[in-house]
Amino acid sequence: MSPMDASVAAPLRVMVVDDHTLFRRGLIALLAADGRFEVVGEAGDAGEALRLAPRCRPQVVLLDNHLPGASGIDTLPSLIAAVPDARVLMLTMSEDERDLAAALRAGAAGYLLKTADSQELGQAIERTVRGEASVSAAMTGKLVSALRAPAPPTDTAPEPWAELSPREREILGLIAGGDSNKAIARELAIAETTVKIHVQHILRKLKLSSRVQAAVYMASRRHGLP
Repeated sequence: MSPMDASVAAPLRVMVVDDHTLFRRGLIALLAADGRFEVVGEAGDAGEALRLAPRCRPQVVLLDNHLPGASGIDTLPSLIAAVPDARVLMLTMSEDERDLAAALRAGAAGYLLKTADSQELGQAIERTVRGEASVSAAMTGKLVSALRAPAPPTDTAPEPWAELSPREREILGLIAGGDSNKAIARELAIAETTVKIHVQHILRKLKLSSRVQAAVYMASRRHGLP
């Protein structure tokens, strides 16, 4: 994107859900000072987030896990259903791989630690809006351990991997490597719009909702995990 394009682009709509008032207000001030973002709502617990999110229409929800009442992870399915066009980026202190696994399996678009600096946070929000994976560097090494966490019971349906075409499997491998659609298009010498269509088909066939989940799925196959 050229500087001129960036200057006229509408700011990304962000909602902050965190029960610690000082942290929440500080985060809102940080985002408000960055012209790339517009904070359209805030909430201190899951119930308030579910009530406000449909009216705020955020593109990205920054969601803490340790909330009073229902946890952020437990709230994820309801929040995604309430604002299906939004992507949820976990922003938490928890470095527990079990929380990481549960969040990704519940539909989180990424998992960021509160120790992230402003640059990392801003880049993660932008990647999340583009549908790319956003996981703190400190947590990437825990992905394999996270995949060993018990997964929800599955039915006896055929393995969805068999439904993927060779090209879709190739693209899935590149997604798992962290490549963006643009990078995949360049690597395979195909149009970026073609990549987007393939990604949509991959997510549909695997019954997943995000690129992060697709990357986790591919990693689990490579390591022979369920």
